[in-house]
Amino acid sequence: MAKVDLYNQTGSKVSEIELNDSVFGIEPNQHVLFEAIVAQRASLRQGTHKTKVRSEVRGGGRKPWRQKGTGRARQGSTRSPQWRGGGTVFGPVPRSYAYKLPKKVRRLAIKSALSSKVQDEKILVLDSLGFEAPKTKEFKGVLNALSVDSKALIVTANLDENVALSARNIPGVTVLTADGINVLDVISHDRLIITKDAVQKVEEVLA
Repeated sequence: MAKVDLYNQTGSKVSEIELNDSVFGIEPNQHVLFEAIVAQRASLRQGTHKTKVRSEVRGGGRKPWRQKGTGRARQGSTRSPQWRGGGTVFGPVPRSYAYKLPKKVRRLAIKSALSSKVQDEKILVLDSLGFEAPKTKEFKGVLNALSVDSKALIVTANLDENVALSARNIPGVTVLTADGINVLDVISHDRLIITKDAVQKVEEVLA
């Protein structure tokens, strides 16, 4: 099993922790990572695009000219698609872009994302993380003590409102629980800061 340093909130190393190789020590599968990110980004699309078909466009109730005898092409409505101001044929309509990947693929993807952070030495494990009250200044102090000056994903075992509120106004910092950890957030943040309890919870689910 891979060993990484265990830190406290003041940035001091207190001990080491062993990470399960089946979760944090696999060879990252780049193709599966790509598929998982595309699927997750697709599910984030709003899909609220809409164009009007001929039945929804205002006007065009009267036949513009009689059927025969004018020498012109027959027309039934000035809101047909070939007319200026007419309806759109086969235009976009509101829909969901979400689709699901197989469960084994999703599990492999999150394992690959976590393992890539370990390989790149971009993971920090804390023995605990908590505040008596929401204090952004204190949270910044923790990041400074850990020498984190880039986008960071904070993962805790359970929802801690003081931690979430303390980090809410810091640009580039996202707080998640172990249950909500996902490929897109892990990959899109430069550093992964995870508590010891959260590591155990993730390993219980994925190992």
